[in-house]
Amino acid sequence: MTGRRRTFAVALCVLVVLGIVAAVALLVRPGGLTGTTTRDAPGLALTGDGDDRLEERMDMVKYQIRDRGVTDQRVLRAMEHVRRHEFVPEDYVDQAYADHPLPIGHGQTISQPYIVALMSELLDLKGTDRVLEIGTGSGYQAAILSEIVAEVYTVEIVEPLATEAKERLERLGYKNVHVLSADGYYGWEEHAPYDAIVVTCAPDHIPQSLVQQLADGGSLVIPVGPPGGYQTLWQITKQGTQIKKRNVTGVLFVPLTGEHQE
Repeated sequence: MTGRRRTFAVALCVLVVLGIVAAVALLVRPGGLTGTTTRDAPGLALTGDGDDRLEERMDMVKYQIRDRGVTDQRVLRAMEHVRRHEFVPEDYVDQAYADHPLPIGHGQTISQPYIVALMSELLDLKGTDRVLEIGTGSGYQAAILSEIVAEVYTVEIVEPLATEAKERLERLGYKNVHVLSADGYYGWEEHAPYDAIVVTCAPDHIPQSLVQQLADGGSLVIPVGPPGGYQTLWQITKQGTQIKKRNVTGVLFVPLTGEHQE
């Protein structure tokens, strides 16, 4: 082979290799061939450049969640994608993926990862659903839900937490989450009915206002019980005029506060 032919062959091989690399990069990046970014649509990963906690998060999902029986692939993907360490105070970042709840200030907590996944799975969500969350906290549960459903409406009675969560969710690109600072006992009637409702704090009874705001065929997942005492996680489904209740497991949540206690 002459020198010119050899040079041409080498150049052609280099171009082929570069083309393959570019194609693979296009396929594996968030949004794939469509060019959709994670900030434009729910259900896509927020695991771009600088995500140095990805391995911890994947281990969390495998050992704390999947191995305990959570099988909903949409929930598992959301738990893998959402950067939990973005939703905890700086002093607790090193424990962000640990198997327990963490304080977030004002007497509130971010729930244990397994409980977040379990409650999300019990909602039996669809991509077109509109979900109400009572107890925004740091916004983590809302972020998980936002990757699965069309719209999330979340209510937080502690105004500083609501403000911080709203700013955090906006900064991270969750455009389909709407935050309200109000007494969650009364829900958010303006946008009812909801396909699913999740309550991340425990009242001592099931608020009828939430049942009324639940759409026909929808699910309400709520812990019920006294503060600091034994609480039960209930899955409630609404079929016409019938309300079905299922006792899921024992849990421990911070109490649902508000005027209804006065």
